[in-house]
Amino acid sequence: MLKLTSKLKKSLPRPIKAFLRRWYLAYLGTLDLIFATARRRDMLPPSSLYSVGDGDFKAIGLEFRTIFVEHGGLKPDDRVLDVGCGTGRMAVPLTNYLSANGKYFGFDIVKSGIDWCQDTIAARFANFQFAHSDILNMAYNPQGTVHASSYIFPYKDNSFDFIFLTSVFTHLFPPDMENYLKEISRVLRKEGVCLITFFMMNEESEALINKGVSTQNFSYEIGGCYTTALENPEQAIAFSELNIRYLYGKFGLSVQEPIRYGSWCGREKYLSYQDIVIARKT
Repeated sequence: MLKLTSKLKKSLPRPIKAFLRRWYLAYLGTLDLIFATARRRDMLPPSSLYSVGDGDFKAIGLEFRTIFVEHGGLKPDDRVLDVGCGTGRMAVPLTNYLSANGKYFGFDIVKSGIDWCQDTIAARFANFQFAHSDILNMAYNPQGTVHASSYIFPYKDNSFDFIFLTSVFTHLFPPDMENYLKEISRVLRKEGVCLITFFMMNEESEALINKGVSTQNFSYEIGGCYTTALENPEQAIAFSELNIRYLYGKFGLSVQEPIRYGSWCGREKYLSYQDIVIARKT
């Protein structure tokens, strides 16, 4: 068949070859446009913009919307802050949950993702806003001009009812995490809720890591945290549960028991992949 096709190609006049080539390129272009339009309609970013997180974009967003509502108590009229919003993985499912009175604000360090969210999500939903924060991170924004340990969230005190961070503290060093918790407490209203995911080190997770069943091998302890790779520590960072609880108390955030431990270390009972801490500002 390949020889026949090759012979047929050689036998065709040059104008016909040129015509078929133009037709084929136009056909491919039409397919690209159809797929791009469908992705834009469903608010699914192109794979080239997936800056943070693995797994199915839509499924994980829906999973966390359920967690926000059923475990965190998120209400349709809440003012919401998404710290490290990426390409809107959590924002997209919230467009079908937050009411016209509810407000969503998200910021991230990857500008291309923020631009896409503004053009695709905010353009369709006036109560959704996205902002770029040029924070230095060797894994995701190595040219950043601001350190996370001194970054001030661009929002007023007591601005939000509900704040969440998914897979953010798993890429920050201790001074960065402490500053973020301070800022979260500042912009969260009294009795407001924050929901944050972690890789959390305690007796159970350490035992499972030593047993060899964990998906993350936090074998290196550096500067008050644990990492899986010394050459790129921000790729995955874990904190001790005791230190996390201490810092929450320091900034007036009361942990709402129980902590929802994750499956990352090989647990048989879990809520999600990472550990989830839900706290209320007291």
